[in-house]
Amino acid sequence: MQLSTTSSDWRHADPALLAGMLGQLHLIRAFEETVLELASEGLVHGPAHSSIGQEGGAVGSVIGLRTSDAINGSHRSHHQFLAKCLTHLTGGRSDLGALVDDGVLMVLRRTLAEILGLAQGFGRGRGGSIHLQWLEAGALGSNAIVGGGVPLAAGNAWAQRLAGTDDVSFSYFGDGAVNIGSVLESMNLAAAWDLPLCFFIENNLYAVSTTVAEVTREDRLAVRGPAFGIPSWRVDGMDPLAVHLATQQAEEVMRAGDGPTLIEAEVYRYFHQNGAYAGSAFGYRTKDEEAEWRLRDPIARTEREMHRLDLLDEPTAAGVREQAQEAMRRIVAELVEPDPEAPGKRRIRPALWPDPATVDEGLRGDAGELAEARVLDPVDHDGPTRSLRFVDAASQVLGRRMAEDSRVVVIGEDVHRLGGGTNGVTKKALQVAPERVLGTPISENAFAGLGAGAALDGRVRPVIEFMYPDFLWVAADQVFNQIGKARHMFGGHNTVPLVLRTKVAMGTGYGSQHLMDPAGIFATSPGWRIVAPSTAADYIGLFNAAATLDDPVLVIEHVDLYGERQEVPEDDLDYVLPPGRAALRRTGSDLTVISYLNMVHRAAEAIERTGTDADLIDLRWLDRASLDWDTIGASIRKTNAVLIVEQGARGTSYGGWLADEIQRRYFDWLDMPVERVTGAESSPSISRVLEAVAIAQTDDIVAALERCKTALGGV
Repeated sequence: MQLSTTSSDWRHADPALLAGMLGQLHLIRAFEETVLELASEGLVHGPAHSSIGQEGGAVGSVIGLRTSDAINGSHRSHHQFLAKCLTHLTGGRSDLGALVDDGVLMVLRRTLAEILGLAQGFGRGRGGSIHLQWLEAGALGSNAIVGGGVPLAAGNAWAQRLAGTDDVSFSYFGDGAVNIGSVLESMNLAAAWDLPLCFFIENNLYAVSTTVAEVTREDRLAVRGPAFGIPSWRVDGMDPLAVHLATQQAEEVMRAGDGPTLIEAEVYRYFHQNGAYAGSAFGYRTKDEEAEWRLRDPIARTEREMHRLDLLDEPTAAGVREQAQEAMRRIVAELVEPDPEAPGKRRIRPALWPDPATVDEGLRGDAGELAEARVLDPVDHDGPTRSLRFVDAASQVLGRRMAEDSRVVVIGEDVHRLGGGTNGVTKKALQVAPERVLGTPISENAFAGLGAGAALDGRVRPVIEFMYPDFLWVAADQVFNQIGKARHMFGGHNTVPLVLRTKVAMGTGYGSQHLMDPAGIFATSPGWRIVAPSTAADYIGLFNAAATLDDPVLVIEHVDLYGERQEVPEDDLDYVLPPGRAALRRTGSDLTVISYLNMVHRAAEAIERTGTDADLIDLRWLDRASLDWDTIGASIRKTNAVLIVEQGARGTSYGGWLADEIQRRYFDWLDMPVERVTGAESSPSISRVLEAVAIAQTDDIVAALERCKTALGGV
């Protein structure tokens, strides 16, 4: 639907709404001009993606939203962020004679401080210009990955719906994101699940310098919506009232529970992609084009209409701009000072920089949420037990958590069918709460991001299933750039209570794209915790810990273990195995063997076959922050030799990282280089014969043990 305003629309608009729009437009314009000024002086470390010219789309769409409604945006999002924060504080109203109060000053100051990378910023200087977040105002966080924030907004909308509210979410992105898979996948998922999400396209005509018409046959971007059954509007984004009216119509659809909407606002960025030069300076557009768009300026349009309605006079209009500019001058004076070493130049006030010692703070939590949990280590359990298949233990503890915590929701492909998903792990969950076991489209990027957005909301604890670990690559942005980095990137203010389950299937003949061990990839990526249980009893405690922590946790399972029947504590599905708890499966004096998952059992078999006098450590927790260095260190100081055993390919090896860390920590205690058992360089093949040599087998461990004996003088 194409929507434009008439004189009648302006005449019937609430004068308070128009004043609110004008006040926000001027505050955002003055703010952005200040950012460009500071960037030109070299005081903005990183990008300065100006929204000057595009303010009308942000203000028009945000000014009517509630605080409990949510927004996120892309790399160019100062205007949306400020509009949401200002609306939160003022209710969208502005006294044009007294535009700036302490609350407005606070928002402008903290936003500029964040862009300058200062400790006083909303994200403690971590996110800068492209990662702005203030959860109190409903600003979920902007995103440097084009289209990367859209699945997160879908997750927030899902959480709003699950909570039974009629709140809505808006995700802002540009024309360049319209053809990205994460956006299109999210449109499909939001439509399929009737999520209250508005896909707001700021079409400023250029992705850096490439025009829309160069990259897509259909340059009416709003028509993407109907392809997914999404009601869509196309509107002049230089007209804030037109945007507001379109937003009101979209809100009616979403708040009624009728699913997502899409708005395309045609806007124009006056400057280049980054910095204070016009696009014409780079030759991809003309000065005439830029001049034509400036005649449609959203501030000028709003002032013109208010003049016509006798709602504004010239002195008042000039006064509004002066108040906004003076507020920014005042804030700049608080953040920068003359540089004593460079006359005529300015510098950031040194006392405002973050403390370098805080560089890793907020990367993950301190696991304090486990403080009240009941810890039980199955190694020490001397009470009654029962025999249970590994896969049934996994199913039962998942069902138990869902019964005990209504926030736990399972999502993934086919998790809601086949009597428990493709391997039976969701069987008990389906019996306990089938309405919270949701099958997704085959779109890992969308549903991983949806889970992340819901986790960041805090009202949902998603348990996401990737059918095979290799599928993480199609969702890598959400898994690593979003989920793993969110806590730290936004200043440590977030929690991300999310579990990602997946299974290693080496030996099943599924070939190169279904069999990887993901431990090495996740261990070398920030923010994630990792568990890899080798026994059913451990699985119960580790999963309970994962489902309680406020960090994202990868739970790795192995198909070799699913059918094994093992002893677990009787009538107990509630204990936890916290981080820092490895298991010493056998003791010895000559060698430390370290492993995880099914390879713990293979290593034990090899040790018995060779008669090696070895400690065998089952890691359980694999990530840097959760490893049991006390157990590892005590064993190394005793044996002075290490063998790391894993099944998967050499290139993405977990053991490569672990060996490096061990040699850095315990070099003086080692009598030989750390020895490793891994698979081949190649990924496993379909051929039974080639697969057998591509993954590590018991015989490979036996050979490694013999090499260690020889190196240590035949012990």
